[in-house]
Amino acid sequence: MVAMLDHQPPPTKRPRPNLCLHCGAQSVERKQVHLVPTPRATETWTPIPHLELVTQVERTLKSNGLVVGTQAHSLTRDNARYFGLMEVQREEFDEDYCWVLGLRNSHDKTFPAGITAGASVFVCDNLSFSGEVKLARKHTRFITRDLPQLVQAAIGKLMDRWHHQDTRLSIYKLTEIEDRTAHDLVVRATDVGVCPNKLVPRVLREWREPRHDAFAPRNAWSLFNAFTEALKGNLIELPRRTEALHGLLDTHVGLASPS
Repeated sequence: MVAMLDHQPPPTKRPRPNLCLHCGAQSVERKQVHLVPTPRATETWTPIPHLELVTQVERTLKSNGLVVGTQAHSLTRDNARYFGLMEVQREEFDEDYCWVLGLRNSHDKTFPAGITAGASVFVCDNLSFSGEVKLARKHTRFITRDLPQLVQAAIGKLMDRWHHQDTRLSIYKLTEIEDRTAHDLVVRATDVGVCPNKLVPRVLREWREPRHDAFAPRNAWSLFNAFTEALKGNLIELPRRTEALHGLLDTHVGLASPS
C-alpha cells in the first residue's frame, strides 16, 4: 500500500510525497516510533533510536530557517526498521513546489542510518531509497557524534539544490512554448526515458487542457507539470524520470548544454 502524508490536499500543484509500504510494514504515529526500544550496543555496532534521527533532522532544518510540514512514519520487521518522510518548506512560503526528506534507520544491521532529499523522493520498506541528495552513516562507534554533521551536510546540499530549483523554475516560466515545440519535446521525452509511449496521450491531454489554472500559460513550467501529472503513480520510476525530464527541459531553455 501507499501511505500518504496525513493532511488535507494543499491548495497548490506540487506533488505530495509518498511512503510505499509492503506486507508487514505499518504506518504509525510519531509516539509509536518513540516507544521502540533500542538494542544494546556492541564493540563494533552502535544503533541509535529511530526518533533520534527524526529529531536531529528537525533541529537542523529549523536552524537553517526551514519549516517542517507534514510527516509520515512507518515501522517494519518487529519495529527493527524505520522509514519516514517529511515535507520541508522555507519560511517564505512557495506555492510552486516543496522538498521532501526521506529517512531510514535500522536496529537489525540491515542498512545504515540514511537521509535522502529532493523534489521527488521515494522511500520504500523494500530498501529502495532514492532522491537527489543521499547520505548515510553506518552504525559504528561515533555515529551519535557524527549524526549532526551528517544531517547538516544533507540539508546543505538540499539548500544548494533549492537555489538552483528557484532559478530553474523562473526560467521555465519565462520560456514560452508553442504547441509544435511542446509536441516535439513530448516525442523526445520518450527517447530519453522520461515516459513510455503509452503515456504520451496523457501528457498531451494535460498540456492541451491543464486541470489547474496556474498551468494555463504556454510555457516550459506548464509542460513540466503536464509530464508530472501523467507520471504520477509509478513511485519507483518517478525520481529517475523526473531527473531525465529536467535534463530535457534544461537543455531546451538554455540551462544545460546538450550531451
